[in-house]
Amino acid sequence: RCQRWVENCRRADLEDKTPDQLNKHYRLCAKHFETSMICRSSPYRTVLRDNAVPTIFDLTSHLNNPHSRHRKRIKELSEDEIKTLKQQKIDEALEREQATQELNESNAQNTVSQEGGEEQEEKVVPLTLEERENKDYLKSLFEILILMGKQNIPLDGHNVDDLPEGVFASDNFQALLEYRINAGDEVLRKRFEMTAVNLEYCSKTQQKQMLEICESCIREETLREVRDSHFFSIVTDEVVDIAGEEHLPVLVRFVDDSHNLREEFIGFLPYEDDPEILAVKFHTTITEKWGLNMEYCRGQAYTVSSGFASKMKVVATRLLEKYPQAVYTLCSSCALNAWLAKSVPVVSVSVALGTIEEVCCLFNQSPQLLVELDNTISVLFQNNEEKGNQLKQICRSQWTGRHDAFEVLVDMIQALVLCLDSVISDSSVRWNNFIAGRAFVLSSALTDFDFIVTIVILKNVLSFTRAFGKNLQGQTSDVFFAAGSLTAVLHSLNEVVENIEVYHEFWFEEATNLATKLDVQIKLPGKIRRAQHVNLDAEITSENYYKEIISVPAVEHIIQELKDIFSEQHLKALKCLSLVPSVMGQLKFNTCEEHHADMYKNDLPNPDTLSAELHCWRIKWKHRGKDIELPTTIYEALHLPDIKFFPNVYALLKVLSILPVMKVENEKYEVGRKRLKAYLKNTLTEQRSSNLALLNINFDIKHDLDLMVDTYIKLYP
Repeated sequence: RCQRWVENCRRADLEDKTPDQLNKHYRLCAKHFETSMICRSSPYRTVLRDNAVPTIFDLTSHLNNPHSRHRKRIKELSEDEIKTLKQQKIDEALEREQATQELNESNAQNTVSQEGGEEQEEKVVPLTLEERENKDYLKSLFEILILMGKQNIPLDGHNVDDLPEGVFASDNFQALLEYRINAGDEVLRKRFEMTAVNLEYCSKTQQKQMLEICESCIREETLREVRDSHFFSIVTDEVVDIAGEEHLPVLVRFVDDSHNLREEFIGFLPYEDDPEILAVKFHTTITEKWGLNMEYCRGQAYTVSSGFASKMKVVATRLLEKYPQAVYTLCSSCALNAWLAKSVPVVSVSVALGTIEEVCCLFNQSPQLLVELDNTISVLFQNNEEKGNQLKQICRSQWTGRHDAFEVLVDMIQALVLCLDSVISDSSVRWNNFIAGRAFVLSSALTDFDFIVTIVILKNVLSFTRAFGKNLQGQTSDVFFAAGSLTAVLHSLNEVVENIEVYHEFWFEEATNLATKLDVQIKLPGKIRRAQHVNLDAEITSENYYKEIISVPAVEHIIQELKDIFSEQHLKALKCLSLVPSVMGQLKFNTCEEHHADMYKNDLPNPDTLSAELHCWRIKWKHRGKDIELPTTIYEALHLPDIKFFPNVYALLKVLSILPVMKVENEKYEVGRKRLKAYLKNTLTEQRSSNLALLNINFDIKHDLDLMVDTYIKLYP
């Protein structure tokens, strides 16, 4: 047991000690043990259970803790020295009882070791005047950087290339620094009063160093809460461009001390083209740089753009190999059909998805163009006003992310083409060159037969998963029953594969009818026609070509993706949602969570009592009062006043809620993703900064300026 304690404390210097030496000369603070490991039989003693093992450690905060830099290791003491120290402690305790002021001073100078050992601190040396002035100066610089981050002010100001030779223009950081000096900051004035006005007060290198420390300290505030919560899930968003380089936004899900499920942004990760290198860097950054223990990771999800899906799947697979309980799931913010379409490894599908996004973006950029589209829809659907009004409402939303996006597109494609054609043929000056130019390009793309066949095939293939995916984003009971319907969905898709000739014939006929409606010529892609001119024997019909190129690969890929994303472990976790009282009620309280909850047995505080506790949980809701409603979500169940009497149920609900497939019930705790989108939308690509982005997105997180200053002084003395 001593050896296990030493390993958990990460104390390599104690590994060669015997159990007698460890027991005699070393002590471990009670806060490193779970409360279930401690017996409170006496108010004067803390007694551990026989099998107690320390598991609660914060192994990273000491890096940023200025006090920990002045500590030194203890030495082994003789019996006489131990007695002397004990007597000294008794005397000190008596003195502290006599004077409250001495108690406060003692608390300020004695901190608990982050590594679990009993340590002695060196006396705090008072700062010299020069050191104090330097700290105040650095604090002023950090205050300016934090302000710029929160207000989304880029560091650079004027473009140097645009300035005449010999003209000096300060960047935004220096401009704010000068403004602060003029406003009466004596610390900065003394520092720079003899400096030439055309010199940089703070170099780019120093700004970058300080920004990295700001980012690290702000991130650590969130990560500290994550570690306190123990269990978490990792979620990434679509790859974004940060100042010309591709980055992967990373978010973390956890349940905080107030029992609220939160999704917070914790930083950007440089993207790598090689998926194996990306997987290694992804793991290294999370565990070593950010200090999260992946043993506590219970879910992972990746929202990706078309073309990136296969690479992120490699990352998920590598993490699963190391951490089997980090279940690979869908992300609640992304519709299943949209996610499946983006993952299909077919060029025509990727091109079609890009075209759809561009069309949606163009119409959202121009209210005048939306009005024109409304008028076109009104004319086309004058015999079906209800359908027309529905399409008008849809086209004003981000409809490309809907479960039925391809059905909407097929219904609306004629209106889109006619609207874009009217812009191109308009001889007046209503439309600027940009809109007219984009309208010409997109009209040509929408009336390409390859595009039409692709969207019709995707519409039909994804119709089998539409209801299933919609339920996954529904209420908790919908998610629970969706898990049971996956077998039927896969059965239907397998039937399509077995009869692909028949199904594709119907799909191709629908595509040709739509093409005829749009006056589009039915033909093979140009590269295929050119190849046939060279090789006259290789004749192939359009129908067979699109069956082999799109229909067969799309159906087979979607079947495989569903099997991968809804693994046996994932489905077991979703079956545990029967713990939610409303789901329990729909099942007439005949549930068997014990079997499915076995995968989380090691996460429970008292696994031996799980069966009895679940029985009490069912009885509680089965025989509730008439005026008591059953909680319908995990969020409601976690906030029940008496949930503390069901520690195993609470632990299970907590782990289930952080699965990325579960939606965040309270929108105010899903701000991380929304603020990330807002930052990317409001900031020019060349002005984006991964450091400033974290400060801007997490603007409401408290920050410790003294910690930032001390960290900077240590790293860059």
